[in-house]
Amino acid sequence: MLASEHLTIFLNHLRVERGLSAHTLQAYQRDLLRFLEFLKQGDTTLENLTAEHLNAYLVWLRKKKLGEASIARAIVALRSWYLFLERESGIFNITREIKPPRIPKRLPKALSIDQITSLIEGISEEGAGLRNRALVELLYATGARVSEIISLNVEDIRSSESDLLTVRLMGKGSKERIVPIGSLATQAIDSYLVRYRPILVKRNSENALFLNEKRGTRLTRQSAWSIVQERAQELGLEISPHSIRHSFATHLLDGGADIRVVQELLGHSSVTTTQIYTLVTIEKLRESYATAHPRA
Repeated sequence: MLASEHLTIFLNHLRVERGLSAHTLQAYQRDLLRFLEFLKQGDTTLENLTAEHLNAYLVWLRKKKLGEASIARAIVALRSWYLFLERESGIFNITREIKPPRIPKRLPKALSIDQITSLIEGISEEGAGLRNRALVELLYATGARVSEIISLNVEDIRSSESDLLTVRLMGKGSKERIVPIGSLATQAIDSYLVRYRPILVKRNSENALFLNEKRGTRLTRQSAWSIVQERAQELGLEISPHSIRHSFATHLLDGGADIRVVQELLGHSSVTTTQIYTLVTIEKLRESYATAHPRA
């Protein structure tokens, strides 16, 4: 069987049996196609790969100017594939001998509460601004990934007994979680649903919550991120697609929320992943102590 055929089977396994998102599948495909490109340049196959080939692959990746984080991800993808190949096709898993480069933990960069407030409250409450404001409010209210927000349908927003809303989010691995939404986000979503979304809906439109203006179809991840980024640029803020998610988690922990609750809200499978945010709050405590204590 050709290596490309093995790859197609593996990607189908990730999509169907493991339920990985389209974004994650694209990352796997990109990394493993790059590996197949490397194989074509040498004299080896999937079955005949050696430790020397793996070391050469690391060198090859670095020559392509990939960062250590990207190389680590590529190695993880390769190890996952070979584990599958070993189980399904009996191919020896040589990748057990290689470890991804160690990536130093970088503290997530969160916006301040004032910056988040400025980011949201400067958005117009007319026309497309109603959708954009609801989008950013929902990102901050839930800590959801951009991909999770644009995947929402109208029925995923539900009323609760307190007249506030909850949202059903579908995270990595098709893991579902229910997250409450505060009063300001509730108001923004209600305004968008009543005053602007009906204008965007086309006769053949799907039931997506957030729609684009040209065709009335589901807002793409790129378009949603552009909305957030353009507003941030107006304020001179440097942000990443996860900045609002980082801010959500950091502000909750700063406010005294239990880390297990934050873990559940973020959809992390392990509390270890959530603990990175506690380092941010500890760093803030150190700064406050050094500034305020007379003998610091």
